[in-house]
Amino acid sequence: MVVDRRATAAADIRSAAVVEPAALRRAFRRHAAGVTVVTMAGPRGPVGFTATSVASLSADPPLLSLSLSATSSCAPALLAAPGLVVHLLSDGQEWLAARFATSGIDRFAEPTRWRTLPTGEPLLVDASVWLRTRILSRLNAGDHHLVIAEVVETRVESDAESSAAPLVYHNGSYGTVTPRVSG
Repeated sequence: MVVDRRATAAADIRSAAVVEPAALRRAFRRHAAGVTVVTMAGPRGPVGFTATSVASLSADPPLLSLSLSATSSCAPALLAAPGLVVHLLSDGQEWLAARFATSGIDRFAEPTRWRTLPTGEPLLVDASVWLRTRILSRLNAGDHHLVIAEVVETRVESDAESSAAPLVYHNGSYGTVTPRVSG
């Protein structure tokens, strides 16, 4: 008798149990991720949240993806907004990441420095890299909303400060990445 190993493997994958949410969180705590703040115009003013789920999806066309918990206070604005701005944070901007991750506060109050773009989205002026997008697709994915957005404008500041290392999140803490020294 000849056994098709691919069919057996596919059946094993389909019948495999999924891991518990706590196990997934524990595993991803070990995965360093870039820290961003996502902003958009909401029905009652600017809305924003900290996200480590932002990823480049395609270069042609220029697409990115991100996700947000369906229970987030920002979820209704995300589901209604035509576009958003993704701000890539640098080392030293932990305070900004923490501010936009805090519930129940006015995230855009002092000391946050921001202005409204001509297209209506709030822009954090202290971010040296940002991407303005138009939302193409939203998908309910488990307990999150997955968004695919097309990048329509980018800004990368060219001053000395903009060469700062990126802000990353790893194992429950903020940090950065430094280049390895060859030798």
